[in-house]
Amino acid sequence: MKKIKTVDAVGYVLQHDITQILPGEFKGRAFKKGHIIKEEDIPKLLSLGKDHIYVFELGEVGVHENDAALILGDLGRGENIYTDDEIKEGKINFRAKCDGILKVDSENLLELNMLGEISFATLPNNYPVEEGELIGGSRVIPLVVAKEKMEMAKSLIKTPLLKVVPYKKYRVGIITTGNEVFYGRIEDKFGQVIKNKLSEYECEIIGQVLCPDDKEIIKSRAKEFLDKGANMLIFTGGMSVDPDDLTPSSIIEMGGELVTYGAPVLPGAMFLLSYLGDIPMMGLPGCVMFAKRTIFDLVLSRVMTGEKLSKRDIMMYGNGGLCQTCEVCHYPNCSFGKQG
Repeated sequence: MKKIKTVDAVGYVLQHDITQILPGEFKGRAFKKGHIIKEEDIPKLLSLGKDHIYVFELGEVGVHENDAALILGDLGRGENIYTDDEIKEGKINFRAKCDGILKVDSENLLELNMLGEISFATLPNNYPVEEGELIGGSRVIPLVVAKEKMEMAKSLIKTPLLKVVPYKKYRVGIITTGNEVFYGRIEDKFGQVIKNKLSEYECEIIGQVLCPDDKEIIKSRAKEFLDKGANMLIFTGGMSVDPDDLTPSSIIEMGGELVTYGAPVLPGAMFLLSYLGDIPMMGLPGCVMFAKRTIFDLVLSRVMTGEKLSKRDIMMYGNGGLCQTCEVCHYPNCSFGKQG
């Protein structure tokens, strides 16, 4: 690296972007890497505090920040991820190619940042994202980083750190249980809530049926939906521990794999998840009907990608599983469901 007085720098080529900050007005690039310094540039460079210009002689040992950003782009860019065309001040941005769930290799992300002189930041793992959304950004800290450091990074990251798993199209059957609804003593208001939640995804609702508190009828209606091609079943009502609430036992008796009856999430502690082969069956507690966001929102987004959740996946929500019931809901841009 060579240090040249700015007043003597006419004709030299800038080896890095130079930023200008006007408090409350502007922050951005004043001079771009590759700019040939002209006589009229000298006063502005001096006003930006640049009494000297540094010319980097990279040779075999150094990597310029923009070239390092390209390497980091390759390390982060997995399935359904793209990077912005422009690399600004050595930073590369990652965006989602489609709607879906962001998957972050958190362990290797930590190891990469632990190398030092590398900054790689992302949205949280399992975050629902939209097409074009900014999901990560990376850069090296110095203007020139050791080539050895970047080789270490490449040897550490064998598969890309980021990917977006797209949502699939599901055919959904809704089974609402409870004598009070079946016999018309009260109006069902659960079904519309579920339909509104499902409308956030591209899926087909085959229908909704009302069932009395009778396990055989509940199981029979569920089987009818399966025979019609449903590949997701959602049960509402009858999810408490009262003896009259038969929905959980009905789901369990249908066979398959019971993942969990209960979750460390509030609202949503009485949530049930089971799989009949690859078909997810969810029993929803009453809170889903009146709370803005619950365990159902956290799990549904992941289930919609075809991910088969384990008991551990559900129990991991304990860290971050408390909804603060804000007056104005900002989910998913809040702490709810974000695992620390």
